[in-house]
Amino acid sequence: MTLRTAPAQAVARHGWVQAAAVVLTGLVAMGVVAALGLWAAGATDLPDGAFPRVVAATVVTSVGGSVELAGAAGGLAETDAGLTVIPLSVTLTGALVVAAGFLRPLRHRAVAGAAELGGWAARVAVLWLLGLLGLALAARQTFRIDLGEDTLGDIGDVLGVRPEIGFTTDVPVTLVFGLLWLAGVLVLALVVARGAPLPGRLLPFQTSVRPAAYAMVLLLLAYVGIGIVAGLVVAATRGHTAETFAVLLLGVPNLVWLALTIGLGATWNGRVEGPFGLPMPHVLDQVLRTPDVSELNLGSLAEYDGRVWWLLVADAVLLLAAGFVMAARSPGRVRAWQHALHMAVALALTVLMICLVGRISAHFGLSVLGIGDLGGGLAGKLFLRPRLWSALGLAVLWGLVTGFAGALLARRVRRRGETDAV
Repeated sequence: MTLRTAPAQAVARHGWVQAAAVVLTGLVAMGVVAALGLWAAGATDLPDGAFPRVVAATVVTSVGGSVELAGAAGGLAETDAGLTVIPLSVTLTGALVVAAGFLRPLRHRAVAGAAELGGWAARVAVLWLLGLLGLALAARQTFRIDLGEDTLGDIGDVLGVRPEIGFTTDVPVTLVFGLLWLAGVLVLALVVARGAPLPGRLLPFQTSVRPAAYAMVLLLLAYVGIGIVAGLVVAATRGHTAETFAVLLLGVPNLVWLALTIGLGATWNGRVEGPFGLPMPHVLDQVLRTPDVSELNLGSLAEYDGRVWWLLVADAVLLLAAGFVMAARSPGRVRAWQHALHMAVALALTVLMICLVGRISAHFGLSVLGIGDLGGGLAGKLFLRPRLWSALGLAVLWGLVTGFAGALLARRVRRRGETDAV
């Protein structure tokens, strides 16, 4: 009787209803965070009831989807616009909720077959694509640009220039990248969670992969937690409450993970021009608002605020803690130099992820009769991109040092009966 009922119980734990619950809770959580962040940013004042569509576009971009900007201004004028940014607060919320829902039916088990895991993931993926398709189709809107009442507005009235800008979603690209995002979240959930079952053939890789992955996720979440606390303190003591909460709800990982790489010694190149600007702290905008491309690193930031050197201290402390956690969760037979290698690889991959998702690019321009930027403040440019290879090299170096030191510290606290636990 037990052998006959076990498959039915497995199906019940991994059915379509459970998969729908995982997808629905993930999308709803992302939508709520995006809506609150956009509300704090003042997006509810957008015309033509555009707020829900902007929320949908924000969720789409948070999972790697592509939202394209397009403009029109009549026969005598042209507009050009582009925007590339990932609201990582929304991304992180979705990843945590979806991962927790995916792992829930698998808890309290040591091993799961590849077919079982694949079938469960496939159900979630199918419903995820359907939900993402609906959001992608809803994420489109057009806005009229007010030229004002000055000379630029008069020229526009005479020439019949009525500039508009709108956004739409590249549905195929959104579905592809959204599926890749989901696959990454599910794989990472299986790798990180100690109680998550793996196929028997993958169990030997737990020794090197799972403790390092867990330590890196813990490191990233620690930075987010610090950023949230700092933001709440700023909101309570310095005002700008709405702006602060907009940053927290939409982009706190964008800022704190950028700070993580800068604390390692990495350099980002960028420039701010026109009405665009980076969110707080204001020192970022000061460094980047120059005629030429600027360098964003510890040295350039310290010229405006010497407190940025604390980023170096924070990185040292938190990376050492991550190295300690990684070693404490590893079997006792793993040597210190092996911990150092595991930490170096894990930190390099983490920094690579930050460099890929932390890029920012935005531009907008309007020209009439071939004349661009008529002084109305309607043109602008913003971009921020990392020096990738130097950042990865620094991550490897930091990983080797902190991984080795963390292993030495963990030797004194690891219990004899737990040396072989993963």
